Amino acid sequence: VHQHISDKYALQLITYQFCRMAAWLMSQTFAHGDLKPDNILVTEDGALVLVDYDGMYVPAMQGQKARELGSPDYRHPLRTEDCFNEHIDDFPLALIGMSLKAIALDTSLLQNNAKSDSLLFSESDFQNIGECLMMKSLCALLNDAEFSKLYALFTLAHSQQELSAVSFRLFLLNKVEKPIEEVLSTKATEEDLKDAIKDEYGVKYSRDGKKLLEASFFWEKEYVVREGTEVICDGAFQSTGIRSVKLPSTIISIGSLAFANESLVSCNIPASVKYIAHNNPWRGCFHIMNMDIQSKNFIIKDGILYSSDFRIVYGAIYWKSVFNIDNRSKKICANAFCGCESLQSVTIPNSVTNIGDGAFRWCNSLQSITIPNSVTSIGDYAFWLCKSLKSVTIPNSVTSIGDGAFILCESLQSVTISNSVTSIGNKAFFLCESLQSVTIPNSVKSIGNRAFCLCRSLQSITIPNSVRNIGNNAFRGCNICFFICNSTYFQNDDVCLFNKDKTAIVSRIKDCVNYIIPNSVTKIGDRTFSSCKSLQSITIPNSVTSIGDEAFIGCESLQSVTISNSVTSIGDGAFWNCTHLDEPSQLRLKELNYEPTSKSTF
Repeated sequence: VHQHISDKYALQLITYQFCRMAAWLMSQTFAHGDLKPDNILVTEDGALVLVDYDGMYVPAMQGQKARELGSPDYRHPLRTEDCFNEHIDDFPLALIGMSLKAIALDTSLLQNNAKSDSLLFSESDFQNIGECLMMKSLCALLNDAEFSKLYALFTLAHSQQELSAVSFRLFLLNKVEKPIEEVLSTKATEEDLKDAIKDEYGVKYSRDGKKLLEASFFWEKEYVVREGTEVICDGAFQSTGIRSVKLPSTIISIGSLAFANESLVSCNIPASVKYIAHNNPWRGCFHIMNMDIQSKNFIIKDGILYSSDFRIVYGAIYWKSVFNIDNRSKKICANAFCGCESLQSVTIPNSVTNIGDGAFRWCNSLQSITIPNSVTSIGDYAFWLCKSLKSVTIPNSVTSIGDGAFILCESLQSVTISNSVTSIGNKAFFLCESLQSVTIPNSVKSIGNRAFCLCRSLQSITIPNSVRNIGNNAFRGCNICFFICNSTYFQNDDVCLFNKDKTAIVSRIKDCVNYIIPNSVTKIGDRTFSSCKSLQSITIPNSVTSIGDEAFIGCESLQSVTISNSVTSIGDGAFWNCTHLDEPSQLRLKELNYEPTSKSTF
């Protein structure tokens, strides 16, 4: 109750649940015997569970004396060991039910109560209930029909010591419906910005003052957000150079990358905040010295910001070399540890199922990481630019490796991919220059565009028969010596990988000096032979009708190109920086109306 004191719906729901339980208990032939908040557990889904049955009564115990009398603050003042029957719970049921309903209607009643281990009443109040100040205060709530009913049940239970004369159905309340709250988007729309109001610092607010849209670049020591603001929009203070931000007590939502600003040293999360975007609002703010959290929905532990139940890892707040993620965590949010350059090791517990986009991006000092078997997906660019990362094992729980997941991990030498993975995303291992060999398991069906592009040390790779889709330029620039394709959906020669009927080049797999494109090929795709520095001559057959953008860009040794009359289009920059292209080839390109541009110089 204390934890959710600012959540009216939660207070109403717990009152409803308790009164349902009270109605059920009253209809039984047994009793708990020591009803009090300490002996009532609330499960994650809001259900109630009773514990501690030392004082319980069952019909077989009729005529015996009570083993205990219950807690003084929750038992009838006249109860003795001889009062031992199915009605010993009636008084605490009426007391707690009335108290919960009163708190739901007026939370100040609990907040002003001096005793933190009781709800509204204590043992001394029951001795002379007519003079009890709390009882008199409750009279102001009698206009509420449900409270009035519970108030009457309590006064009856106090005067009669039981409720045998009334129906258990009197405890039943109307079902509580969760209110539909207006959720303001954290996105600053074009309309918002068009109608925005600027303050004296150039900070833009929405016309109604509820959203802070964006801040200008300034070096003020502290900026105090206007009272009444409810939303800090996505990227509002990103890269502004601000050092300190003070949020008002009206803030409800904080958007993605809202404070992604390495200059920030001080910020707060007011008690009113209910929502923080799952894309670390404080990405790269590793110089923060003071993060004042008043909201009970969030908590900082060992430099990491979590949801109050630790299930969501929003991200690192303080700069550390070692992080141990709490073993209750389920999700590591996007950009959670992005830019943490000093991070050398991180422990991901078995509870984590999802590693978000860019979660460990730019962690330049991270050398190794163990991904637990609980993880089912690795987000896009999750380990982008982890320059020191040397080895990775993808566990058998992971089904997909996101786009650019390990892009530019230049020290990565070995990757073990489990046989649960079905897809390898676009640019997943792009420019992993130290990667020497990869075993793609039989489970993989799809390899994305440029998945292993420019992995210059990659010497061998085997495509299993399970693969049905390989994106453009998946292996371009690898110069693979041992390439084995067991999939019936593709063909290959020493230089190129083709589609099933050999009409399209999927990827170049090896550099060459001279190459004759097969007669079946109809199109040369974008960047197919780009940066093939050893290529001196290329013969393009009559079957080819088009040459894609930058198809031969950077082929510095290319001297001659044989192009047939079938070619009708040549893409932008197709032969840019082909500095040794001979004059006949240049003339042939001009005959085909290939007009050089700033990016297509011979």
